Order: sequence, then structure tokens, then C-alpha cells
Amino acid sequence: MELSVHDNKTFEKVVYAEKTIKGREFHGCTFIKCDFSNSDFSYNKFVDCIFEDCNLSMMKFNGTTLSNAEFKSCKILGVNFSECHDFLFTVHFDSCILDYASFMGKKMLKTKFAKTSLKDVSFTQANLAGSVFDQTDLLGAVFSQTDLSSANLINAYNYSIDPELNIIKKASFSALGIAGLLTKYQIKIVS
Repeated sequence: MELSVHDNKTFEKVVYAEKTIKGREFHGCTFIKCDFSNSDFSYNKFVDCIFEDCNLSMMKFNGTTLSNAEFKSCKILGVNFSECHDFLFTVHFDSCILDYASFMGKKMLKTKFAKTSLKDVSFTQANLAGSVFDQTDLLGAVFSQTDLSSANLINAYNYSIDPELNIIKKASFSALGIAGLLTKYQIKIVS
């Protein structure tokens, strides 16, 4: 298979839906309003790439490298990021819909999630130390054996995190969010 390398290119309104793309490397590329839904991008590399207003729902990333990948205003439903290559895995999300995704077992130090919907996302056994959850909806998100040390959840909401099953040392929470740390006790907090 011939390797195809793309450097500093902009791909706009390209439709990759339902397609299988392999053996490609993208360095410093920008994808604008592209449709990757139900596509298979396994074993590709995305380094320093930006995705804007793209649909990546149900995209397959098995063995794919995502290094310093930024997602802005993207729809990314049901993507299993835990299948991505671990080496240099770094992603950032701004104003995205990331519901039903999985980051199980991923090392994601200082990852930024801003204005993003993270409903029913699995963070089981992930390392999110120093990560920021700014204006994120974590309804139904699963935190189990997750490292949230020094994470910032001050502006996050709808989360339920068991302090006995997760590492939350030096993590920041708002006073209003404290209830999300006590859910398992089924107590009522009245303000």
C-alpha cells in the first residue's frame, strides 16, 4: 500500500461518509465542514490537524494517531477514541457534541473540553490529570478508576463522580457541583 502524505492542506466540504481510507498522513491540515460519518480511518495519522464544523459520528480510529488534534463545533457521536494509537495521543474539543464516545484507558493529561456535550461518555480508567471541563455537560458520563487529579470541573455540570472509585486529589469543583460527588449516598442537599 502506498503511503499518501498531506502537509498543510485545507479540505472543505469533502464527503468521506461510509468510506474506508487507509495509509494516509495529515500534517497541519484543516478540515472544514467535512462529513466523516460512519467512515473507517483506521491506521492513519493526524498530526497538528484542526477539524471545524465536521461530522465525525461513528468514525473508526483503530490504530490511528491523533496528535495535537483540535475539534471545533464538530458532531462526534459514538466514536471509540480508546482504539486510537496511545503514543502522543492529544486532543482538544471546543463546542462539540461528543455524546456516547469512549476514552477508556486513554492517557489524556491536560485535555481541554470547552462548551462540549459529553453525555454518556466513558472515561473508565482514563488519566485526565490536569484536564479542564469548561461548561461541559457530563450527564451519564462514566468515571471509574479515572485519574482526575488537579482537573478543573468548576464549570462542568450534571456529573456523578464517586470519590472512592476515582482519584480526585487537588481537583476543583464548584459549590453547586458538590452534589455530583455525593450521588451514591442518595442524600438531599438543600440550598
